[in-house]
Amino acid sequence: MFSSPVYLSLKDQQMVITFKDNKDTVIRPIEDIGFVVIENPQVSISVPLLNELAENNVSVVFCDKKQMPKTMLMTLDGNTTQQESYKYQIDASAPMKKNIWKQLVECKIKNQALLLNKVGKNGDVLKQYYMNVKSGDTDNREGAAAREYWGRIFDDGFKRDREGQSPNNLLNYGYTILRAAVARALIGSGLYPAFGVFHRNRYNAFPLADDVMEPYRPFVDELVYHLYYDSAVSELDNQAKGVLLRVLFSDVKMGKVTRPLENALSLTTASLLRMYKGETDKLSLPMIT
Repeated sequence: MFSSPVYLSLKDQQMVITFKDNKDTVIRPIEDIGFVVIENPQVSISVPLLNELAENNVSVVFCDKKQMPKTMLMTLDGNTTQQESYKYQIDASAPMKKNIWKQLVECKIKNQALLLNKVGKNGDVLKQYYMNVKSGDTDNREGAAAREYWGRIFDDGFKRDREGQSPNNLLNYGYTILRAAVARALIGSGLYPAFGVFHRNRYNAFPLADDVMEPYRPFVDELVYHLYYDSAVSELDNQAKGVLLRVLFSDVKMGKVTRPLENALSLTTASLLRMYKGETDKLSLPMIT
């Protein structure tokens, strides 16, 4: 994340960071980079570097004047079998999509329950919701669970609202970073983020990312909870942003193995592709440890 004026360029397939105030330079291997967040409007970046970042499926996120992620640069050619994968997505049946959404909602509510228990709240109250999710979540168990969850994880009067009071601002930032990570994983698996399963909006370029990120949202919530209550952080300053960026490295339980969230996302998107192909009927989904 670049919050101060720098010049970003390419040399020998590595990113060269030159600080504008003192001309000091730092070099970072591009193969070790997953995301570049450009927050300061005085950051300059070269076209060759942008192309090399895209070639390595690195998401470049640009922030607006409020320092909130606004736009994202991603490769249009992130997988060698994209055309075939797109066809599977387009041809996916309605029952398959409903099954996918059911699994995503069940996992999301389970993770919300696990998080409540982890922070000393009563997560068992959500069991009635994740045990009764219908195909396609036709009776909106997700929404009912959310009302119960938000009233418990934060203060009783808290309402989840993008424009609402803190810690909504912290949640907004964390979810935006998570959404970028999901979109990157989808493209890496050869899937097109614009073909959603449940989310549909003519102004939304990444509805599939919004679908797949649902069971991962509680990992952001956990970071925000500790920022807000343990560290008394309510403003979205650089320290808070740095903490929220670490959601990509949160410990995620996938089956019997624990791995970083960024890697877990790739397993989830790969399993989604296998579902589209008819090779499995189960998604690989995360659980909070």
